Amino acid sequence: MEMLQSSDEEGLLDEIMTRYGDDVLHLVFSYVHNQAVAEDLTQEIFVKCYKSLSTYKQGAKLKTWLWRIAINHCKDYLKSWYHRKVILTEKTMDLSEISSQNIEQTILNKEEEGTLAHAVLKLPLKYREVTYLYYFEELSIKEIESILGVKQNTIKTRLKRAKELLKKKLKEESNG
Repeated sequence: MEMLQSSDEEGLLDEIMTRYGDDVLHLVFSYVHNQAVAEDLTQEIFVKCYKSLSTYKQGAKLKTWLWRIAINHCKDYLKSWYHRKVILTEKTMDLSEISSQNIEQTILNKEEEGTLAHAVLKLPLKYREVTYLYYFEELSIKEIESILGVKQNTIKTRLKRAKELLKKKLKEESNG
């Protein structure tokens, strides 16, 4: 289970960042597809986490609590004026491709897994997030329900639809 050692908030935050820093970064990257933005958002998420430590209920799973903060922060960012105006403009100039290569290589470290992970990153957000949380983070349907605030049947439907889309994409790539 997730036992935290530190008694003070700063020590606790340090411990959370050490334990979950890379995982949060990968989660954020799966939303924004840009290394520099993912790093900035990850820092912001840990600041939010620090400010919200007093609201953390010790009975709840720490990872679930942290993931909810991270996912909500990513969704807020994706809805923001900055993302819609500045980042989308950069994408048209292919700058996001250059800045995301390092972390993308980390996610896509094996040839077969790389192809699958790349296909997952191209899924629409509602399918990508449930697929990422279920298969890559190995969270249960119930945990995903708690994080996303979406009913379990909806999550199952999205996972099924995501699998269909992935099969189609991977089949197209192998034939093309």
